[in-house]
Amino acid sequence: MTINSLLVANRGEIARRVFRTARAMGIRTLAVFSDSDARSPFVSEADEAIRIGDYLDAGAVLDAACRVGADAVHPGYGFLSENAAFAKAVEEAGLTWVGPTPEVIATMGDKSAAKRAAEEAGVPTLASSDNTTNGEAIGYPLLVKATAGGGGKGMRLVKSPGELDQAVDTARREADRAFGDDRVFLERYLARARHVEIQILGDAHHNLVHLGERECSIQRRHQKIIEESPSPTVTDALRSAMGESALDLARGIGYRSAGTVEFLLDSSTEEFFFLEVNPRLQVEHPVTEETTGI
Repeated sequence: MTINSLLVANRGEIARRVFRTARAMGIRTLAVFSDSDARSPFVSEADEAIRIGDYLDAGAVLDAACRVGADAVHPGYGFLSENAAFAKAVEEAGLTWVGPTPEVIATMGDKSAAKRAAEEAGVPTLASSDNTTNGEAIGYPLLVKATAGGGGKGMRLVKSPGELDQAVDTARREADRAFGDDRVFLERYLARARHVEIQILGDAHHNLVHLGERECSIQRRHQKIIEESPSPTVTDALRSAMGESALDLARGIGYRSAGTVEFLLDSSTEEFFFLEVNPRLQVEHPVTEETTGI
């Protein structure tokens, strides 16, 4: 399908960056905005802007896209970018969804399902269990982790068996409040590890590439503060191995569009383990853009 007009279901910096590229491609740009953003630069820079009440109102965004004759919807990051139901609704309305398929978004949004997909693709994973009463099967220390969501919510470190029950209960409550899903699982804990992510790009014809790594180990409350590329500790051999693992997983799930496969890198052994997939463009993509020009 030829895209002549593109609605960006987002605001601010990411909307402006997508508009810039769309304009360079001769594509008409469409914005949605809330009352508080009425005078924001991204609104005036779009060829047409439509007022909506809430960026998280999927129905309002889709209605706006249809009313102004958009051919495609780009979700940016945050908001509805990892909402599989919204992606499916966009496609069912006859529009192009600029992102991974709804099925892939749904699978990668479930950490247990994502981990199973990684294992099936032969990607190294940390030992884990859905049985939250048997920490001995994993060994201590371990992490209790929410199945849905991210950002450190619903995650607790457990150092000994006596701490497990309370940690599970606390993680469940936090996960339920944050994501509306109280499922948690147990996973092996790495005391000294780096956080390294691989940027992938795929098209609808099963062509996939990776664009190297971003080092994002400097964090606060499980939120990334500094990203850099190349990583100061990833060797050429390790980069090749991590990149190929990311592509193996992407091939296994039929990935298309931009995405990030995240790994934990054991500082003492240089072993790496699958962490999660972000099935969308990331805030950190400008780091990759600076190093690759893509």
